[in-house]
Amino acid sequence: MSLLNRVQMICSLMAVLVLVGTVMAGCATGQGDSANTITLWHGMTDTGKETFEQLAAQFEEKHPDFKVNVVYIAQQGEGRNEKLLAAIAGGNPPDVAFFDRFEVGSWANQGSLTDLTAMVEESDLDLEGYYPFAVEEASYKGKLYALPMGTDARMLFYNKDHFREAGIDSPPKTIAELEAAAEKLTIKKGKRFERIGFIPWLGQGWTYTWGWSFGGDFYDKDKEKVTIESEVVQSLEWMRDYAKKYNIEDVTAFTDSTGSAASDPFLTGQISMIVDVNAKISVINKYKPDLNYDVAPIPTPTGNDFTTWSGGWSLIMPKGAKNQEAAWEFMKFVAGEEGQKNYSKNTYNLSAIDSINQELYEEDPIMKQFVDLLPSSNHRPVISEGTLLWNELNKARDLAVRGKGDPRQLMQKVSNKVNKELEQ
Repeated sequence: MSLLNRVQMICSLMAVLVLVGTVMAGCATGQGDSANTITLWHGMTDTGKETFEQLAAQFEEKHPDFKVNVVYIAQQGEGRNEKLLAAIAGGNPPDVAFFDRFEVGSWANQGSLTDLTAMVEESDLDLEGYYPFAVEEASYKGKLYALPMGTDARMLFYNKDHFREAGIDSPPKTIAELEAAAEKLTIKKGKRFERIGFIPWLGQGWTYTWGWSFGGDFYDKDKEKVTIESEVVQSLEWMRDYAKKYNIEDVTAFTDSTGSAASDPFLTGQISMIVDVNAKISVINKYKPDLNYDVAPIPTPTGNDFTTWSGGWSLIMPKGAKNQEAAWEFMKFVAGEEGQKNYSKNTYNLSAIDSINQELYEEDPIMKQFVDLLPSSNHRPVISEGTLLWNELNKARDLAVRGKGDPRQLMQKVSNKVNKELEQ
């Protein structure tokens, strides 16, 4: 179901709810509050939730005329924003929401976000210090619809003890070296892996990850179309051949038996290398602080031109927000240097502002490697069908890995399907 259809369906549902006098729409938003009360929706738990409450208190101390109502909404901003859609459709959204930046294009295209361009131009907020990719991802057709709050990056995590056991001196730089290292590190008895060296599609091994690492791209901004580049096709062919070499059924049996958090296969020593985001560091620090590991750029075919890609969070002002002036003051504080620094320091996340990362992680040997990659990081295309493209690309990867389609033909299907939607 398209986003537009979902909005229409939700509008109908909200009309019924209003008629029967429910309080659903108003129970957690700012409706009825004074003009100086700002309602923030977020989906963070634990440290993230506590940090938002601290930021609200800090803002109130600086701005005693304002009151911030911090509201936890389960799964808010994780691609399942039905409650936020319902609130917008019902004309009673929160003033500010913590939102996945990846979805800004789709929501802006549907008219669900407030254009912040004029507010930025008339304020003292300087976007020059933000990573360009973060600002681009927060923008749609030349207008700014979100303030970037944080970001991430992807690298190759590797177990140094495993490398020493296998006689490998340094992390792989090329795809050929990655394959050779994986073969040395893998221990398999019959159909069962006691340890596997590497699985390209595990962790953050998305089509975007390998397509960019192979030197390809996915979208032509000038033509406003999804493209089919040979490098992306080659990355799918490589994953297909890798799956065939290690037997996809045996690999799937291995991955199905693994878990997350303390049971993450990299933490348990079941896998020696994995591509993942910097957030994995917090998991390692919590559950396996003595793990002897390091990170390295994702290997490329040539061993040069290393790259990564980034997503991240942002603050948005939903369309129809009641207290826009107060909301903007709060957004500037939280997404500004002071707010982002406090948020990153508490949550151990990367900021969308480079100077903050340089200050916080200069002496951190692991995080610094992520920070060093950020200036040249890629971001997913900001298009109205960004979610569809993401889903179709990963479906193509899964089919290729399972030998259920020629990679070029699979990519042609992706291109045809998404471009058809973009043309409507």
